[in-house]
Amino acid sequence: MAENKETPKSDKNDKKPKSWFNSSWPIVTLVLTFILFQALFTGKYTQKAGQREVEEMVMNRDIEKVVVVNEEQAEIYLKEESLKSGRYPDFAEKRSFGLQPPRPHYYHTFGTVELFQEFFTAAQDKAGYTEENRIYLEYQKRKDYMATFLGVILPFLIIALLWIYFMRRMAGGAGAGGAGNIFSVGKSKAQIFDKDTHIKTNFSDVAGLEEAKTEVMEIVDFLKNPKKYTSLGGKIPKGALLVGPPGTGKTLLAKAVAGEANVPFFSISGSDFVEMFVGVGASRVRDLFKQAKEKAPCIVFIDEIDAVGRARGRNPNFGANDERENTLNQLLTEMDGFGTNSGVIILAATNRADILDKALLRAGRFDRQISVELPDIKEREAIFKVHLRPIKLEEGFDIAFLAKQTPGFSGADIANVCNEAALIAARGNKTVVEKQDFLDAVDRIIGGLEKKNKIISMEEKRTIAYHEAGHATVSWLLEHASPLLKVTIIPRGKALGAAWYLPEERSISTREHIFDELAYALGGRAAEEMVIGKISTGALSDLEKVTKQAYAMVAYFGMSDAVGNMSFYDSSGQSEYGFTKPYSEKTAELIDSEAKKIVEESYNKAKEVISSNIEGLKQLAEQLLEKEVIFSEDLERIFGKRKGDHSRDLSGEKPVAETGEDQATEVSQEVPAAATAENTPQTPEDTVSPVRDGE
Repeated sequence: MAENKETPKSDKNDKKPKSWFNSSWPIVTLVLTFILFQALFTGKYTQKAGQREVEEMVMNRDIEKVVVVNEEQAEIYLKEESLKSGRYPDFAEKRSFGLQPPRPHYYHTFGTVELFQEFFTAAQDKAGYTEENRIYLEYQKRKDYMATFLGVILPFLIIALLWIYFMRRMAGGAGAGGAGNIFSVGKSKAQIFDKDTHIKTNFSDVAGLEEAKTEVMEIVDFLKNPKKYTSLGGKIPKGALLVGPPGTGKTLLAKAVAGEANVPFFSISGSDFVEMFVGVGASRVRDLFKQAKEKAPCIVFIDEIDAVGRARGRNPNFGANDERENTLNQLLTEMDGFGTNSGVIILAATNRADILDKALLRAGRFDRQISVELPDIKEREAIFKVHLRPIKLEEGFDIAFLAKQTPGFSGADIANVCNEAALIAARGNKTVVEKQDFLDAVDRIIGGLEKKNKIISMEEKRTIAYHEAGHATVSWLLEHASPLLKVTIIPRGKALGAAWYLPEERSISTREHIFDELAYALGGRAAEEMVIGKISTGALSDLEKVTKQAYAMVAYFGMSDAVGNMSFYDSSGQSEYGFTKPYSEKTAELIDSEAKKIVEESYNKAKEVISSNIEGLKQLAEQLLEKEVIFSEDLERIFGKRKGDHSRDLSGEKPVAETGEDQATEVSQEVPAAATAENTPQTPEDTVSPVRDGE
């Protein structure tokens, strides 16, 4: 019932008549007044007369009076009977109207008053004027108020209007502070969501993230039932920081909180505090918390807080304006300063928690740091179910199948896959979206657009085929390497060939795992050297990945006997802008030599595997040249069942091989394969890419 009562109120507010006053009306009124004044008081009925015309008027005794204005010109008024005589046809009809005063019929300009007076007196004497009917000059001083206005006031008025216009633009127009005037620059730009502007997103729309949802749901529950916690002496957390990779659903989780909580919700981005004017950021922070305290209890959500929360003293622009630091200082004070801030809960989201100021992360400001990680297989299935709701699927569609084939995909990646599949099906004029459409969508997103018409010579095509066959052969025969799903030599994106793998979803990697990964990454270069006898630039992406991973093994993970159990990784990010390395030159040389040693060992291992199975490699390459695409069953037919494939039955993934579904790539696979803890650095192995040839 409460919801039904609220709806008419909202409709009533929506239909509320707008104010009749508009900021443009004063300008329109000024223009209309000017036009009216011109029409009534400055009509152009006067004609210019020279000395000859004036003399003729005097001789004909047509002049009623002459007025000398400002000693500059003479205004000549004619007699009524003279106008009717026909000598002045231009003034035969009376042309004045309304409030317009009588206007002179002619005007005459002269050099000096003395000369005109002598001329006019002489003309009258010549015409025989007597003292009784002689015309005497009248003198007047007049001020041209319109000329004064146009010449002095109008330029300043135009400058003021232009200044107001540009200040409005810089202040964000009508969106800044509501009115959009120059005084709203320091006002908060936060969007307020309350009972009148309710958000429809709720926790049922957020799949996966069960632990994160539990944390934020507790905050919502506290706002709904505070006595449940306060009766035991508990206090509501002042703030919660959502931390995780891009696309994992941090902002979506905040939207769900806004939809579930029956309290006002303020939403603002960290960049909205930053402005070109000094002091505006701090002013907006003060205004935001002032509004929040007035509506307490409420929730304030700051998205991408790293825009203002970067650690102080670590600005890369040395000596630059410290406006961002002033904004951060004000934010720290408002969150937990000398004044009280009860009833206001702060939610924030970032994917760069390592660069945030320590004072911002301490308890009392952000009591909780909620980690929003990439979804596992069960969470991916739940996310697929959410994004597949509006999509018309074929009967018997297996959602779990898609979840198995997309390790390392974030929620945003999954949403993109579903949307791309629907577009592909629509492009094919289908009535439902089929499994093949999803497989094509994953191929398209991961590898890029197919370029079947790309011109490649037969020699280059043969080199690419042996290169990809080398990857496939080594990965299939090494126990700890990722199992292969598909290999193609069709150019896709920037790659001339590609190989798709299905990495095992593991939290840590051993030295053996990493060595096998490096070996099959170098399998393409080894195959080129051993079979073709030449090496090419096609191994660029492989060499880049292998080099970075080798240095990570030595300098980060302590996997070198010579360097020992040492790690030079800085998880705090404090040395991000440093100019010195945390080790000596001698140690740097040792790290270089050990990394090179690891790469050489991996390369020799790949060559050993290929030399032992050279015939199978050649057979595989020839099939690639013939079919352009081969799948896991082709490798199983040539090399037999994959070694070490006891825990995984690839036959269950046969539809992937038959249809050519891709798997996570350099872009989407961000699960640290070699991670040992939550704060372990993301290394090159985190971004193992199925696209092996980027040149």
